[in-house]
Amino acid sequence: MAAWVFWLVASGLFVAGEIASLDLVLLMFAGGALGGAAVALAGGSFAFQIVAFIAVSVFLVASVRPAAKAHLENRMPRHVDGVQALIGRTATVTREVGRSGGRIRVGADEWSARTEYGDDGFAVGSTVRILQVDGATAVVGEALEL
Repeated sequence: MAAWVFWLVASGLFVAGEIASLDLVLLMFAGGALGGAAVALAGGSFAFQIVAFIAVSVFLVASVRPAAKAHLENRMPRHVDGVQALIGRTATVTREVGRSGGRIRVGADEWSARTEYGDDGFAVGSTVRILQVDGATAVVGEALEL
């Protein structure tokens, strides 16, 4: 088997491994294997092929991977789920909310709620903003209109 075929197969295996790991490291090794294949096609010795593989892989890991990873992370929105998705939303008071408790409606859900320590309380029908979630209780404050 020709040496360039070996490098081409190695590159394909690295790509397959990258698909499984999604860490952008094995993809850089695949590029290094293509560098080794290029040297093999040019008639270089096996030692030069290894040097090309290592040099191209190190270059790609050191320069291309950080830029590619930053690009992917900046393009992907942060996914907020669970109770963290409630923070910042507004709610309607269904049972007077004070420091000792009360009830609010967020969409179709009803939550127990209490005020921040600086707030006096909110009457039924008031609009409040959820500041944090403490266990199963929403901590609410004044909903400032912008």
